[in-house]
Amino acid sequence: MPIRIQDRAEETGGGGAGVAGGFGESGRGKARGPVFDWSRNDALVAIGAAVNDLIGYSLGAADDGRPLSVWALVLVVLAAPCLLARRTRPVTVLCAVLALGAALNLTTPQGPHFSAAYMVALYTVTRLRSTAVTAAAAVATVPVTMISGGYGDSSVLTGLLGNTVAVVLVVGTGLVVRHWQQEAEARRTLLADRAVAEERRRIARELHDIVAHHITTMQLMAGGARANLAHDPGAAREALVTLEDSGRMALREMRQLLDVLRAGEEPEQVPPAPQPGTGDLGRIITESRLAGTPTEFTVRGTARPLPPTVGLTVFRIVQEALTNARKHAVGARAHVRLTYGPDGVEVEIRDEGAGGARAGASRPGASRPGAGSGYGLIGMRERVALQGGTLEAGSCDGGGFRVAARLPAGDPGGQREDRRG
Repeated sequence: MPIRIQDRAEETGGGGAGVAGGFGESGRGKARGPVFDWSRNDALVAIGAAVNDLIGYSLGAADDGRPLSVWALVLVVLAAPCLLARRTRPVTVLCAVLALGAALNLTTPQGPHFSAAYMVALYTVTRLRSTAVTAAAAVATVPVTMISGGYGDSSVLTGLLGNTVAVVLVVGTGLVVRHWQQEAEARRTLLADRAVAEERRRIARELHDIVAHHITTMQLMAGGARANLAHDPGAAREALVTLEDSGRMALREMRQLLDVLRAGEEPEQVPPAPQPGTGDLGRIITESRLAGTPTEFTVRGTARPLPPTVGLTVFRIVQEALTNARKHAVGARAHVRLTYGPDGVEVEIRDEGAGGARAGASRPGASRPGAGSGYGLIGMRERVALQGGTLEAGSCDGGGFRVAARLPAGDPGGQREDRRG
């Protein structure tokens, strides 16, 4: 089933837009959207940075005994709307913030500082742009933030050291977060790929069961109808009716699988038919008999509703085993036994091999290519393993082939959750 992995820009309100553009890229090929494509979180970050810088400027002016300058307050506040465009134009925003900061330092004497607007703008560049662009931005940020006049040598050295440490901390934090998000995105992609592969395997198993069983039945029914058409029209008519029913059921089951593949394209108009279960075993037993394989069906224990996935697994195992019996042991008798236990269910399908028990005694195991070969047996093992059960398949000592599966089904209400989620 196709699975859509949403862009991080759609999932998160802060810091996630860069995944779409690709962390660690130089910026080539990035989609150019609106300049002020901001969210509520972006607005909160901008307001927070403006408030922090206003408080810092006011406290610094009070400590130095300087009056507050309206022009300085305007320059501090102007950095906030610039931050609203930091996701789509991170480098441009950093340049604008640095220019406003340099203008503030040149027009208003104040001590060394590294504003919150610098931090947000530089952090965004680190997150959304390549390592080379980040390094250039970091190198340019330190001297630009030091543009000022009226400081003594000790103040300049202290400011240079403090601003350098601040740049290193901001860039380091951005790189760590960027690496973490890249790994998280890779994990999400891997999980999505695994989910798609598992769904493809499930659909392949279903298609194999449908095609192998129904098409084989239809082929045998058509051959029987042709052979009996001249001397037994009644038998030919019955074979054609079974052929029609089998074809109709194959089309319905294949349509259900196609609906799964088309999920999300358009709403379902008619609810899909329920998946087959143990209640449908009588139908495939009848089809097996009509196809020329005498089949006995016995039930032991008290029948009870099974979880849907367990019932479907039992149905598919019986369907596949009888199909193999018709293909590899034409005319041999088959025996199907379903046993209900207190905490599980067992199903056994056994045939007498090609030529029946008489030939099978002298030629044990001749009715099958191998116990572990073929997609049918592989599919049965996968189905049983998904339910936490066990499967045995192999040639019998006296000839023929035997398939036996045991599945846990302790909840008689059939409400156990599907392990595939």
